[in-house]
Amino acid sequence: MLFSGSLFMTSGSAQAATVTTSASSKANAVIATGKRYMGVPYKFGAKTGNTSSFDCSSFTQFIYRQNGVSIPRTSRQQSKVGTFVPRSQLKPGDLVFFYSPVHHVAVYIGDGKILHTYGKGGVKISNLNSGWWSDHYNSARRVL
Repeated sequence: MLFSGSLFMTSGSAQAATVTTSASSKANAVIATGKRYMGVPYKFGAKTGNTSSFDCSSFTQFIYRQNGVSIPRTSRQQSKVGTFVPRSQLKPGDLVFFYSPVHHVAVYIGDGKILHTYGKGGVKISNLNSGWWSDHYNSARRVL
């Protein structure tokens, strides 16, 4: 009986590790896709699927969709999908939201950095943990 329990635990642990690895791999793929568009101009209301310009939510929707994950179009809609994540538990691939009410979204890429697009310079990486982005942080959601 103890032997069977050990096999069950090992099997369950292996399954949990596979799920974690899968989410981590998917997050890495989403981030890599986003980084390919560094510098692409920001344009409010950019059409979904357009890669010559993005707004914040068309960017996140596009890079997730390129990796098989469907999320809504607007930042406010995106802030309601997946599961809530406390700021202290952010993982790469989490969606991070700003302002109240929400009207900006970014992708957490690890080490206190976010990948997003806004204003001059378009798609870029910014520091979440200092200055403006830290002050205007609202919430985060895990969709992977």
